[in-house]
Amino acid sequence: MSGTTTNPGGAVHPAGAAPSGTAGTVGRAGAATGGDPLAALRAAARARTEARAASKAAHAARRTENARPQRSADELRAIVERGQAELHGSGLGAADEATAEQVVAWAVREFGDSIAVACSMADAVLPHVVAQQAPWVDVLFLETGYHFPETSGTRDAVEQQMEVTIVDVLPQLTVAQQDEAHGKDLWSRDPAACCAMRKVEPLTRTLGEYEVWVTGVRRDEAPTRTNTPLVTWDEKNGLVKINPLAAWSFDDLLGYAADHQVILNPLLNDGYPSIGCAPCTRRVAPGEDPRAGRWAGLDKTECGLHV
Repeated sequence: MSGTTTNPGGAVHPAGAAPSGTAGTVGRAGAATGGDPLAALRAAARARTEARAASKAAHAARRTENARPQRSADELRAIVERGQAELHGSGLGAADEATAEQVVAWAVREFGDSIAVACSMADAVLPHVVAQQAPWVDVLFLETGYHFPETSGTRDAVEQQMEVTIVDVLPQLTVAQQDEAHGKDLWSRDPAACCAMRKVEPLTRTLGEYEVWVTGVRRDEAPTRTNTPLVTWDEKNGLVKINPLAAWSFDDLLGYAADHQVILNPLLNDGYPSIGCAPCTRRVAPGEDPRAGRWAGLDKTECGLHV
C-alpha cells in the first residue's frame, strides 16, 4: 500500500520573462541547476528517502543477526512480575507510577526487537513514543477491509514519515470472500463474529512472532478500561502486554501530538475520538463517552482485542 505524497509546483516563465524579486532569484538558481528550479528539492527528497532505506535495512540486518529463540511463558510471566514491581509504583494512577517513556525503556531493555506495536491509525502517537527508543519497531495495522479512507491515508503517511516498520495484518478471507461464505455485511448482523474474523484471529496469529505487544489503551476511554495496568500478562495471546499511555487523557494525547508534530487521523477533528471500521463507527456527541460511537445501539463496546 503506497503512501500519499505532495509534489510542490511553481510557475514556469518564458526566457527573459521571469519577474523581479524572489521569483527572479529562484529562476537564476534554477538556471544554475539545468533550468529546473525544483532540482535541489528533488535531490534533497531523494537523499532523505535513500537515508531512510539504508537505516531500515541496517536495522533489519542487525535484528536478524541478534535474533534469539522466544522465551517460555513462565519466563515471560516472571518478567511481567518484575515489571509490575518496577513500573506500577504505589498503584494504578499513583504519582510514582512510571511514565510512558519509562515503560517503553523497560520494554526495550527486556525484549529488544521482539516488540510489536498495535496501532489503529486513529493517530500515530503510540508508534512515535515507542520509536523514540526503538527505531523501526514493527507497527501492526489490522487491515480489515472496512477502514475509512482517512485511516488508510494515515497509515500510509506514518509509513512514509516515521521510523517504523508497518506490518499489514490481514484476515484469512477478503471482504468479498467473507460475504460469500457468511452473507453480505456480516458486521450488521453479527459484529462480534466479524471482529473475530477480521481483527482478533489475524492479530492473535501475528502476535505469535513476538514476546510483547504494545497498545494505546487508555483508562479514560471507557469504564471497561478504567483499571488498565501498565504491564500485564496476556493469557489469551500468550505474551506480555504493555499499555504505556494508560494514564494519559485524550488531551494528553493531543498535546503530545502537537508538541512533537505527530500525525493525527483527520477524523479526530471531525467528531470521532475513537475510530474503528467505517460501518461500525459514528460521530460522538459532546459529553458522550469517547467510545460511544463504536457499535452504537448494540450491546458491544469492545472488538475483542483487549478482553
